[in-house]
Amino acid sequence: MVVETLTDGVALAVGRVLFGVVLAFMGLTHFLNLEEMAGYAEFKGIPAPTLGVLGSGVILLAGGLSIAAGVFPAVGALLVLVFFVAATPTMHDFWTVEDPEDRQTELTQFLKNVVMAGGALVVLDLAGTAWPYAVNVGL
Repeated sequence: MVVETLTDGVALAVGRVLFGVVLAFMGLTHFLNLEEMAGYAEFKGIPAPTLGVLGSGVILLAGGLSIAAGVFPAVGALLVLVFFVAATPTMHDFWTVEDPEDRQTELTQFLKNVVMAGGALVVLDLAGTAWPYAVNVGL
């Protein structure tokens, strides 16, 4: 394929690292903003909100680093996908928000999470192949 020859795996490596590092950073913010995020989770009706924020932080951090490095990327992508499938409609239920500004913010966050879930699906599909510029440890 012409595009594959031109990039020689660089596009996959850069995209994988960008995707994984953003996920890991999102996970890190769960720890750095624990009180604020736990308060929001409590507001959304999440049971054991602090534990939920810590758990989701671990999932995003581990999943993101897994994808970025190419170490068990199928596991990392699956963890991230499960997180987004569970968290997106629960935490960003824009359809229940009355204030137009808040509704728009929730819609934006909802769509961001849908895109991230889509990225996780792509990574999951590619996880069974050898990745250029990666550790390539997997199941």
